[in-house]
Amino acid sequence: MTACSLFEERADDFAWCEDVIRRNSHSFYRAFSLLPACKRQSVYALYAFCRLADDCVDRDASAAKLEQVQDDLARFFAGTVVDAPLWRALDAVCSSFDLDAQPFFDMLEGQRRDLSFRQPETMGDLEEYGYYVAGSVGLMLLPILHAASPVDDGLRDSAVALGVAMQLTNILRDVGEDLENGRVYLPAEVLEAASYAPERLRAHAVDEAFRNAWETVAHRSEELYRPMERDVIELDDDSRLPTLSSLYLYRGILDEVRADGYRCFEHRVVVSKATARELVDEALAALEEGKR
Repeated sequence: MTACSLFEERADDFAWCEDVIRRNSHSFYRAFSLLPACKRQSVYALYAFCRLADDCVDRDASAAKLEQVQDDLARFFAGTVVDAPLWRALDAVCSSFDLDAQPFFDMLEGQRRDLSFRQPETMGDLEEYGYYVAGSVGLMLLPILHAASPVDDGLRDSAVALGVAMQLTNILRDVGEDLENGRVYLPAEVLEAASYAPERLRAHAVDEAFRNAWETVAHRSEELYRPMERDVIELDDDSRLPTLSSLYLYRGILDEVRADGYRCFEHRVVVSKATARELVDEALAALEEGKR
């Protein structure tokens, strides 16, 4: 990693990116604000890029806007920086960390799949989608969180698994919101195996069948958190607590939905500030225990 001299010159651009993450993701913001300055600001810039792409789909439903982001991204990695806060910030990030272009394009492919949405048939289908929209983000972040030495395939796999786990958690939290937008991410085979009929879903029925289907996806999400929970010790020392905290905070969303009676058709649960502090403390204790 080179010196982060450009970060000071582009402070206003990074402040713009920080505002994006602060307004849109409390869990990510809480966790990664624990990073040192250059890494913290880099994560904010990557999040702002992902939010830009996501808004093309969820806010604007615009294939044209998504293609414009694709074109700007291709120009960016070819050496032409769009004169806008996000792209100027990303230019500083790329000057300091060895980012790989492919995960950025993969993430845009995930957004493209949402524009032509089809309910996944199997858990495999859901996890493939989860790679494109979120596992790819794990790969974007990895050169920042593991900047001191080259990344091996095992750590890459753990970063992808963490991203997919977080995406599954988002889906389980947002069942009602997604349904209002015409999307059912719970796989058809999972709903069928639980004997939860489509009309019950449309009626927002929270019964044993729904809980069983929900828990099938939740258990897979919890499995996918484990590789990074194990491998976090391989990250740079200054990146371990923020990463493990983000894992604990996101995994904690599942417990919040359970405690709320699985009422994810009615509203989106949040992890309270008090619970978030407890989860960060748990992450710190786990890291301290791992050092013994």
